[in-house]
Amino acid sequence: MDMSVSPPPASHGLSGRLSALFWRRPSLGLFLLLLGPLMWFGIVYLGSLLTLLWQGFYTFDDYTMAVTPDLTLANIRALFQPANYDIILRTLTMAIAVTVGSAILAFPMAWYMARYTRGKWKAFFYIAVMLPMWASYIVKAYAWTLLLAKGGVAQWFLEAMGLEPLLTALLTVPGIGGSTLSTSGLGRFLVFVYIWLPFMILPVQAALERLPPSLLQASADLGARPRQTFRYVVLPLAIPGIAAGSIFTFSLTLGDFIVPQLIGPPGYFIGQMVYSQQGAVGNMPMAAAFTLMPIVLITIYLAFVKRLGAFDAL
Repeated sequence: MDMSVSPPPASHGLSGRLSALFWRRPSLGLFLLLLGPLMWFGIVYLGSLLTLLWQGFYTFDDYTMAVTPDLTLANIRALFQPANYDIILRTLTMAIAVTVGSAILAFPMAWYMARYTRGKWKAFFYIAVMLPMWASYIVKAYAWTLLLAKGGVAQWFLEAMGLEPLLTALLTVPGIGGSTLSTSGLGRFLVFVYIWLPFMILPVQAALERLPPSLLQASADLGARPRQTFRYVVLPLAIPGIAAGSIFTFSLTLGDFIVPQLIGPPGYFIGQMVYSQQGAVGNMPMAAAFTLMPIVLITIYLAFVKRLGAFDAL
């Protein structure tokens, strides 16, 4: 029986000729379908981004507050001045800390979701993880300012647990503490972890979902202890999921400017500096130069996590 596909019947109309053309060249139809999104991404997004970065080489007159198209490297060199370098280092340190903290907190929940939940319970946990993402980001940030304020819910809970001396000791640690939780680096870290934690849980859970139970059984049959099984079997296979989740936690923390403005001690983050230079000062070239740093840092980070198989777990 002949199963070959015959060409469409010849037609002398325009629609017939177009149909025959798309039948002979299916890749042309796919290209036309993707042309709109590709043009939007290429022209609107990348075009505006490159225009912004190009303005980082413009000149800003501190006296007239005017921007001139005279090209200069002064803005790029200014990024490595002690004050600006401190801003970059502070932002990078927080992004790494939030990524590590999110991974530690996400793994137990992701493991339970992947190995022990089925049916309705799995759906319940998915909804529980994604439910905070449905609330407004601004509302969550402002709510945490009340939770961490002096006399707030967090302090009341720690007092009821008898942990107030521990809180007092933590608030005296340089770089972590402050007068209250809401004005401390620790409080800022807690808010960041809370907001970005779902972005870590879901990729890790997806990676653990693909872990064959036979590997765990084989490890136990060979006499491995649970700790050894975790270290040599579970963790290596979960690393792509952790790396995939870290892309979100790292990049989102790196560019955030709202949480550092509401919670934590004084000191600019990169996002705050961009907002301040562009909005309050009007120094668009310096703001554009600061936007270059997250792009460079994220590019380096993506190259690192790509080697860990992050893109295979997305």
